[in-house]
Amino acid sequence: MSPPLVSICIPTYNGETYLQDALNSILKQNFKDFEVIISDDCSTDNTLNIIASFKENTDFPVRVYNHIPQGIGANWNNCLKHANGEYIKFLFQDDILYPDCIEKMIAVLENKKDLALVASKRDFIIESNFNQELEVWINTYSDLQSEFKQAYSKTLILDKKIFSSKTFLKSPLNKIGEPSVVMFRKDVLKKTGNFRGDLKQILDYEFYYRILKKYKIVILPEKLVGFRIHENQATNINRSSKIDDYKIYNQILYKDYFWLLNRKQQKKLFLKFHPLSPFIKRAIKAKNVILK
Repeated sequence: MSPPLVSICIPTYNGETYLQDALNSILKQNFKDFEVIISDDCSTDNTLNIIASFKENTDFPVRVYNHIPQGIGANWNNCLKHANGEYIKFLFQDDILYPDCIEKMIAVLENKKDLALVASKRDFIIESNFNQELEVWINTYSDLQSEFKQAYSKTLILDKKIFSSKTFLKSPLNKIGEPSVVMFRKDVLKKTGNFRGDLKQILDYEFYYRILKKYKIVILPEKLVGFRIHENQATNINRSSKIDDYKIYNQILYKDYFWLLNRKQQKKLFLKFHPLSPFIKRAIKAKNVILK
């Protein structure tokens, strides 16, 4: 029996509130050649019972793996470890796929062999109380590609030129999308590696940018995913916790992307991380004093 073309990967942890919606959206897919890989981080709520019921009532492969919690990246990578498909489609436990999501993403990757990852726009499913803070967030993140003029009307193809753009290090830093809105070829992992386990908030786009260093990425103009916003999602939990992701991210950019950035960005990172930067800063300061 040949492996399925697509692995739908669902990392779970105490996701009983919205998980059934996510699973139901799989049942509605027009494209049917897939397996479902679920890696559960020792849920203590009704998550595993919901999954067991789903598995019992489906006619496609559903494989469930218990995972010892080691951070969200480790759970995502455990999904990848067990995936058999040529293409990886993540679906997070809070989100939903629209019926033509996988069908349209597969069509792109099957027809354009030089593309490694496809992403789409998404709708927001808002469960939180709508307040001023949420309104600002939505205005900032509703269109992650707003800086690219053709984003709303045409398919957008990104390559490594993006790293030298003036807006690359400006918000939103994620220019691609959340994991539920992307599909990628599994074989790119041989060159890029998996998700980093030491990151909590930015591990999705840190991974995308490793792909973008070597391959092209396409952004579809259609909204193919519903991305749920609620108080208990990981983004909100991380926001209230002290994390080092952005400090680590700058170190990654300095080490691995320096020669792809523009000169202004290079100067900023050089003065921040180069071993000689303290001496250079003192020399610049002394020169400015003399010239006054």
